[in-house]
Amino acid sequence: MKDSLRRLSLNGWVMLVSIVLLALAPTITTWMDDPFLLDLIMRMVILSIAAVSLNLILGYGGMISFGHAAYIGIGAYSVGIPAYYEIHSGLFQLGVTVVVCALFAFITGYICLRTKGVYFIMITLAFAQMIFFALVSIEEYGGDDGLVIYQRSTFEFGPDLGSDISLYYTCVVVLTLALLIVHKIVNSRFGLVIRGSAGNDARLMSLGIPTFRYRLVCYVIAGVICGVAGWLLGNFTNFISPEMMDWTRSGELIFMVVLGGAGSLFGPVLGAVAYLTIEEVLSGITIYWQLPFGILLVLVVLFGKGGLTGLIAKIGRGDK
Repeated sequence: MKDSLRRLSLNGWVMLVSIVLLALAPTITTWMDDPFLLDLIMRMVILSIAAVSLNLILGYGGMISFGHAAYIGIGAYSVGIPAYYEIHSGLFQLGVTVVVCALFAFITGYICLRTKGVYFIMITLAFAQMIFFALVSIEEYGGDDGLVIYQRSTFEFGPDLGSDISLYYTCVVVLTLALLIVHKIVNSRFGLVIRGSAGNDARLMSLGIPTFRYRLVCYVIAGVICGVAGWLLGNFTNFISPEMMDWTRSGELIFMVVLGGAGSLFGPVLGAVAYLTIEEVLSGITIYWQLPFGILLVLVVLFGKGGLTGLIAKIGRGDK
């Protein structure tokens, strides 16, 4: 055990400390008598799940999706629409989330993945905006004004999501599972094809490897994980609206991945935490917080190669 701790890199220590802090967050916020802080941390955890899912296709697969937030919206509406009809079963809502997100990812991915570069980006954006405007036009579910969820998902045998503490730990468990899934995928033969395809797709295809199928499956997996994040977000906010899946939300997820370190396992989590922390601090200082925030993000992209993960690794190695 002691030898394992000695071998931990600085990034490993950051991950270990982060896990401990996540586990102790409810106790710390209760001691501080600051329920808002727990809400902020829970939002960080939920968006970390979405960022981890995007990192799977962007960081490892080289697929820059500008419509990834659509899955957050689908997951959230999979809670809100059944709740509107007084169907509060968590298993039913979660099942709807997985099935609809998988189908949407499969259909759109089947089309999008036949293109590359800016064409791929624009088609993913177009599909996401189609869903966005479709939900805006449905007045039955609130349209642009959104829909209030009066009761969270319920499980006959499982967590009581009516409790903020229970919902928080459910989010942490889902984040842990998402990280484990991505880790297993990336370090498998399947993951080697995904990463190889991002580097030189034509070469792999010339070797007889059907990279399109691999990329499509990876795209579907990422969509489902992000949809589960949306399901958690719907339960957390008790309110859903088409704004959840606007293209700007997808841009925020991309910034989180890049800020934390695309292509690193824990980078998206660090990126989501840093993004929301900076946003919270700057918005408390000035109403024009978007300007310094945007400048900071541009500087990170230009000069922070590898994002926060790369910076921490550099510090750990003692590089100048």
